[in-house]
Amino acid sequence: MRISRYNPDKPIVEFDCGDEDLNDFIINEAALYQKALLAVTYLVESSETGELLAYFSLANDRVSLSDFENATEFNRFRRTRFTNEKRIKSYPAVKVCRLAVTASARNIHIGTDIINYIKYYFIDNNKTGCRFVTVDAYIEAIPFYEKNKFTFLNDDDINSHTRLLYFDLNEVLSE
Repeated sequence: MRISRYNPDKPIVEFDCGDEDLNDFIINEAALYQKALLAVTYLVESSETGELLAYFSLANDRVSLSDFENATEFNRFRRTRFTNEKRIKSYPAVKVCRLAVTASARNIHIGTDIINYIKYYFIDNNKTGCRFVTVDAYIEAIPFYEKNKFTFLNDDDINSHTRLLYFDLNEVLSE
């Protein structure tokens, strides 16, 4: 596989992951998000055939006090992760905005490979000072993210069609 940054001048005309929203994003919206500097999309293609197997979009994010029900919950969260001098009101994160794998490439762990790529990309030479990876996961995708060691940030969205999860990049450094 090879990963490359999506070029909006070369639109994707066909993609089928089985989810219309994710298909529509790569075909109709990824270029708009990229040109507006809101998210960057990356393509995962077969090195042999050039076939588009998957894509993912990333944007800047943060984990902050406003993500928690109250200051006590936020303090509990950060106390276990940071020393006193690192206790600030928000921490830098990268958000996985979209992640989709074509139906034909399922069950070969491309999704996990992408998540691992993202994790290592942001800790390799500390490119952006990023501490967390976040995702607003569709309910049906939650088991995938949990398998990849993501944790629910809070329970505020328990009845929503998406749930906010995070991964602490420090866990990769301590392996």
